[in-house]
Amino acid sequence: MIGGMLREFSVPAISKTTDDDTIYSLLANRADRLPSDYVAAHKSGPRQEWTYVTAEDMLAEARSVARGLLALGVSKGDAIVVYSPTCYEWGLIDFASNAIGAVTVPIYETDSEAQASALTREVDPIVAFTYGDARTHTLEAVRGEDGVRLTYVFNFQSGGIEAVREFGDGVDEATLDEAIAQVKADDLATIVYTSGSTGKPKGVMLSSRNFLSVAFDGYDVLPDMLGAPGTDTARLLLFLPLAHCFARYIQYTMMGGNGIIGYVSDARHLLVDLREFKPTLLLGVPRVFEKVYNAASQKAGAGFKGRVFARATKHFVAWDKAEQEGRMHGPIERLRHRFYQSAVGGSLRTALGPNLHWLACGGAPLNEELGHFFNGLDDITFIQGYGMTETSAPCVVNTQALNKIGTVGCPGPGISVRLADDDELEIKGPMVFLGYRNDPEHTREAFRDGWLLTGDLASIDDDGYITITGRKKNIIITAGGKNVSPEPLQEIIESCPVVGQAVVLGNGKPFVSAIVTLDPGMLATWLESAGLDTTMTLEQAASNPAVRAFVQQYVDKANATVSRAESVRKFEILSEEFTTDDGTLTPSLKVVRPAVIKKYRSLIDTVLYAPKPSTIPAPFSAKILDATDKAGQIAQNKAEETIDAISPYLDQAKERIGQTAAQVKDRFGASSAAPSGDGASDDVATGDDAPSDDAAADSAARTDDGAARGTEATGAAPSCDAKTQPTVD
Repeated sequence: MIGGMLREFSVPAISKTTDDDTIYSLLANRADRLPSDYVAAHKSGPRQEWTYVTAEDMLAEARSVARGLLALGVSKGDAIVVYSPTCYEWGLIDFASNAIGAVTVPIYETDSEAQASALTREVDPIVAFTYGDARTHTLEAVRGEDGVRLTYVFNFQSGGIEAVREFGDGVDEATLDEAIAQVKADDLATIVYTSGSTGKPKGVMLSSRNFLSVAFDGYDVLPDMLGAPGTDTARLLLFLPLAHCFARYIQYTMMGGNGIIGYVSDARHLLVDLREFKPTLLLGVPRVFEKVYNAASQKAGAGFKGRVFARATKHFVAWDKAEQEGRMHGPIERLRHRFYQSAVGGSLRTALGPNLHWLACGGAPLNEELGHFFNGLDDITFIQGYGMTETSAPCVVNTQALNKIGTVGCPGPGISVRLADDDELEIKGPMVFLGYRNDPEHTREAFRDGWLLTGDLASIDDDGYITITGRKKNIIITAGGKNVSPEPLQEIIESCPVVGQAVVLGNGKPFVSAIVTLDPGMLATWLESAGLDTTMTLEQAASNPAVRAFVQQYVDKANATVSRAESVRKFEILSEEFTTDDGTLTPSLKVVRPAVIKKYRSLIDTVLYAPKPSTIPAPFSAKILDATDKAGQIAQNKAEETIDAISPYLDQAKERIGQTAAQVKDRFGASSAAPSGDGASDDVATGDDAPSDDAAADSAARTDDGAARGTEATGAAPSCDAKTQPTVD
């Protein structure tokens, strides 16, 4: 233990995998244990109604598809590409492929044509599955190339599954069982391509044991959330892309336990799906929960409801922090909580569904206040975890026994973590990947003495709970969980003749952006060739429409090489260059990314990622309140005018009263003289004995505070200021 924190922490193993524990075995064992239980659901038919599938029916379908794959010439170790959004058919192919030892290679549905084609050529599959005509045409083009093995491309939306099953009619069950018996836990199950520090995708090779070790760990530390065998049924609405390890992990966990997976291909109707499917668990990257919060905030508007929502946000955050610290809630706080839960929490519960009890978040950094907000709602537990593609998704997670918002949790059973001298987090356990495909050099570089180097900086508290403090490498992880390598984008943008340097940003943000500097020498040359003013300063050029349009062309070129999620949505041209003097350039003229971000933090936060104003019209009640406020202001102004008008007469009246009082005192003073002392009446304070303005204000504040407490105790909305609402990017 150094510097007041742990440097290494391990958790003993509880459940262990065997050689027969494969991804396919999860479905087979579930069907054997509870054959008539529903395990999956998907929308189908012209009315897009939910169709439920039992364990024995899904197993029969998976075996039928596996026979079809054998008939098509697929054997153990062969790659099968899946270029599709999340859907029931994707899950079916995953289990069927693993049954015969084929290697599933997912492609993000948002990947560009060039990316999908290159990856398909790289792994050289015999069979590929797609979703939709556009993706099918992309892979059909690859199939027609010389030197590739790709022979079949099946479209899920055009009867692809049925076609594969028909191919398998000639393969008997005994042949299939023989193939299944040859597949073991340590065999390669999938290759998931992820961005690397050089920008070139690396194929992460994962086995069944890698995935099942963390799935079984989940049952040990989060049994109720994950529907461990013997617990109540867990219902998961799965809309994250199955190309992401996080989604694959949760699919396996639900199947092996006591869960039902609701597959959703299009998240645009997520709120409707939530109400219909009624999940108990919602799994998402931070951006999902930011959208839920922002939608609720915008719906509240900017008037009275907006002010209540802002105060509710503060309350739920403070409420959860108090509970995390073990502090008791006073009676006033409990009354406030009941009010805010009814006014704000109730509407969120309605939107998320009546059965939702668990929110699980991972894949990118999360705003801590947002985590406290959701965890502060009644009957909602917000769980954060941490993992990488190389660790088969979550290997560190908060638990039911101890949930610390702001940390990513502690290692799962059988997993060890430690900090290097520079505080880089290193991990060891059965879930660590087999290596990078055809890349022994990068595989060696990923480890130190058998420990996986995560590239993330962290701290470990006395309970073994980990807080991620930063990233050691430059890979950007957007709020949506998309890994983006900035170097290839920067390289193309910097190929623009007038551009000096480009820095691509977006870590933890909703989209990718860029900061661009201009090359003064090349700028002058280009301005002359374009017939523009060659005496233009950098500041003038930075805001010149023609210059911006020219740079935009190269931003568009960069965007054409990546998916929309990785594309630069917004950029700003600086009116100055990076220099070695301000630390933004090294002596060898390399850009120092942290220094750039620090120097231009204000530009990044207020221009590139400026919060969008709400476009939701103010509710009718807010309009009434606004009108009341205006009427009150008018009345106050009129009263002040009246006071100003009569003030001279009041002064005259006071003067006359004073004169009369003096006359009375002169006439009757002898018989009513004040006792000796300071000459002041006991009932009238004058001079230094009079109450000060501060004391009066303090008294008024105490009176107002008492009134406010009385108001909130009766359930009325407290006053609040929408400006205090925390911003969630």
